[in-house]
Amino acid sequence: MSEGHWILNIGNMAFNMDTILTMWLAMGFLLVLAILATRKISIFPNKLQVVFEGILGFFWDMSDTLMGKEGRKHIPLIASLFLFIITANLMGQLPWKLYHLKHGELASPTNDINLTAAMAVIVLIYYIVAGFAKKKFKFFLHDFSPISIFMMLIEILEMFTRPLTLALRLFGNILAGEILIAAMLGIFAYVLPLPFMFFEVLVACVQALVFAMLTMVYVSTAISEEE
Repeated sequence: MSEGHWILNIGNMAFNMDTILTMWLAMGFLLVLAILATRKISIFPNKLQVVFEGILGFFWDMSDTLMGKEGRKHIPLIASLFLFIITANLMGQLPWKLYHLKHGELASPTNDINLTAAMAVIVLIYYIVAGFAKKKFKFFLHDFSPISIFMMLIEILEMFTRPLTLALRLFGNILAGEILIAAMLGIFAYVLPLPFMFFEVLVACVQALVFAMLTMVYVSTAISEEE
């Protein structure tokens, strides 16, 4: 759990340096894994290649179900979000308290609403661009009838609520889990926190999957043709 952030002020801007640091650590870890997994691709894959192929195969099959063959071109974003979020979520289970900062402490970067909101905005922009590229202006308005205009206003409202719910769901679950574990560690440092830590590992995986699957649903909705 974070007890505040290590904030760096540059001019009129403030940066949460602990979030930036752990975010780059998560991305660096994934880049190293990706290089190791793809360095020697073979029809007889090693264990790391099998893991990555399994993850990509899962999203491949889901995109075929939701979006058809066209959905495969959106897998890079969806799978990247999943891998980054699950890595970032699990970072909250590392013993960061061994590293004492002058201000705040290191924790999972996804317990910062700024990061989850940024990812949600990326998803918003992506599915709007994907929908507009597929449907042009019909993505916003099919015709000028009162019903179509009313539906357009509802859709615009949903465009603001979707990233809000994505950001708050991920942020709230990860932060609450870290608070719970910190409380258990404060009560009894041995054995007692272990069940909660195992539960939070499950939560970290589920929340990453939920974020990725909702992204896939939103993109599917944006590019699907009306019956």
